[in-house]
Amino acid sequence: MRQSQCERGRRSRGATVLTALLGLSLASGCSEEEPSKSAPPAAPASEADSPAPAPQAAQTPPPTQAELVQIGRSTYNANCIACHAIDPTIDGALGPAVAGSSLELLEARVLRGEYPAGYTPKRPSRVMVPLPHLKGKLPALAAYLQSL
Repeated sequence: MRQSQCERGRRSRGATVLTALLGLSLASGCSEEEPSKSAPPAAPASEADSPAPAPQAAQTPPPTQAELVQIGRSTYNANCIACHAIDPTIDGALGPAVAGSSLELLEARVLRGEYPAGYTPKRPSRVMVPLPHLKGKLPALAAYLQSL
């Protein structure tokens, strides 16, 4: 018995839809056999009508001094050693030793490419360019450099 082209098309589309639904079901972790164990039970109608309370914002504690120093060391290694030495206590090829640098000095040099008012630079060069992408890392960088 020959099937018409229309019947074959319907079966093909049906199989395609079924395959797509099965794929969505598997991708979302759902199955008809076993309800999701992570889904909370349905609330009674009276609770469902009231608005849900706002979720508590997860507050992470501020980093410890040791964590700040580690973040600062990573920041220094990733951004500063090309010009300053790998050891911040000695002069580098282009930049001077920076161990002990204050946050004020780092903000002026790293963010604006200048020196704080009244500061006498170790080298009279203007080679360093501003690195504004490091703004959020400066407290950690200062913690590292001041720990040396």
